[in-house]
Amino acid sequence: MSRMGHKGIELWNEEDGFFYDVLHTPAGAFPMKVRSLVGLVPLFSVQVIEPEDLERLPSFNRRLRWFLDNREDLCHLVTRQVTGKGKKRRLLSLVSSDRLERVLGYMLDEREFLSPYGIRALSLYHRDHPYVLRVNGMEHRVDYEPAESSTGLFGGNSNWRGPIWFPMNFLLVESLQRFDYFFGEEFTVDFPTGSGNRMRLWDVAAELSRRLTAIFLRGPDGRRPVHGGFETFQQDPHWKDHVLFYEYFHGDNGAGIGASHQTGWTGLVAKLLQQSGR
Repeated sequence: MSRMGHKGIELWNEEDGFFYDVLHTPAGAFPMKVRSLVGLVPLFSVQVIEPEDLERLPSFNRRLRWFLDNREDLCHLVTRQVTGKGKKRRLLSLVSSDRLERVLGYMLDEREFLSPYGIRALSLYHRDHPYVLRVNGMEHRVDYEPAESSTGLFGGNSNWRGPIWFPMNFLLVESLQRFDYFFGEEFTVDFPTGSGNRMRLWDVAAELSRRLTAIFLRGPDGRRPVHGGFETFQQDPHWKDHVLFYEYFHGDNGAGIGASHQTGWTGLVAKLLQQSGR
């Protein structure tokens, strides 16, 4: 991700403070500046290692120490913290604390990824600023499409160009919880970005969970966002409590889209409800 093939190609863009796809062509490599889940996936790779863990894993501990002693170029991926007992707790992460804050600046921005119902697969920014790529005389576009696609391409659904996906959001919630476990209340971010309302990452994760579960729960108007404009499901006494586990959800209003029985991953909402105590 930092030095692909030792050619100076990397996914992190220091100017923008975000991870991008990189397109490699015979003419060279360049970043495809599409603000998508690609830039948030590096947050998934985070783990806190307690001193007790290393004591139980002597072989792993030995290899870890070898890297710390001999591969200084990789040490920036390990953050150390002295515990109350004078021992070292370690955070293994692909995203350093300064990069974490910059990436979250986009993720928690209501003009970008943050929706009333979770994190969008593509930034809202691209609704007014579509990404245009010209290759071999052909023009390719990436527009923000929060629901079904406006074209028949890829079978007619927009999948990763705007909707909310539960498995990706669930992993983001877990990652924020792990980062908070390490940094604690000392690390805070604006939620939403630009609001001046500083929150620790545990509370940010809880708020994301609340937005995700709100897709399925009745709002003050008695309607469930998951049912969208289907009045039979919204009003009929025989159907209004028949909740479907859609494949993905409208990036702006939370309506269910795609396959309607995707319990394999949308069923994760049960875990979020359990964590919130509801």
